[in-house]
Amino acid sequence: MRTPAPEYLIRQRVAALRRALPAAKDGDVKSLHQARVATRRLRAALVLGSGRKAEKVARSVRRLTRLLGPARELDVSLLILDELEREGDVPRSAIDRLRVSIAEERRRLQEQVRERIDEFDIQKIRKLAIAVARKGYKARTPRSAEAIALARDRTARRARRLSAAIEHAAGMYLPDRLHDVRIAIKKLRYTLELEAVPGDGRSRNAAALRTLRNMQDLLGRMHDLEVLISRTRSIQSAPGASTLKLSADLDRLVRRLETECRQLHGHYMAGRPKLTTLSDRLMKTGERSDRAAGPSAA
Repeated sequence: MRTPAPEYLIRQRVAALRRALPAAKDGDVKSLHQARVATRRLRAALVLGSGRKAEKVARSVRRLTRLLGPARELDVSLLILDELEREGDVPRSAIDRLRVSIAEERRRLQEQVRERIDEFDIQKIRKLAIAVARKGYKARTPRSAEAIALARDRTARRARRLSAAIEHAAGMYLPDRLHDVRIAIKKLRYTLELEAVPGDGRSRNAAALRTLRNMQDLLGRMHDLEVLISRTRSIQSAPGASTLKLSADLDRLVRRLETECRQLHGHYMAGRPKLTTLSDRLMKTGERSDRAAGPSAA
């Protein structure tokens, strides 16, 4: 008997999380990133169910996502410093000063990560999540008109939020607003992935997912650079934290990071029309689905 699509997705995402957690617990950079992505995908898949049990599982997984976030941010900062060191156009003293600060914080944080992963009962989460998926499947099959309408409605809501975030960010370089665009892209991407029912072989959203992934990566890099800039400025402003020479070297590092941020913003602006067109199309698809489904889908 073929496993229903919602249950298949849940099992797939829980398995990805379970594979990544042991190495993430030990501080492996790649595995920690994979675990964090897996929690986000699992949370997105939980919308296939409903009720208190689904909310309970989502809250547990969300806590793990939030735990892994700061550690991942520090890991990325260290990777950027490695890149800068290889390039050789930033003073080594500035890189070393930041690396020491970040590495110390990362070691402290890893203790919390290890403890919380030990407390996270993946087997219990798997059991509850599968139960949520099965309940949702009994309520509506993946190919029913109601299920299709609900999936497209979720996508349309995410698309509207992305469109609003893009408009709010306008054409200016405003890191906080661009970060909101990145978050909206990420949520839309993970929601859109759910429309691809396993085994159907359909790829109508493949191009859209590629666009979202590329823009998410671009804005993610920009955000990571901004985080490192902020940390550098904090070191410079701390009493006695740097000499005049080190402060000047840190200024050179900041200028290098700011230059890349501006370049990335230029790429974002070039790709923005395509992103806007995509969000508009997904909104219209949701509206057509609502009209076709009629009052019963409301």
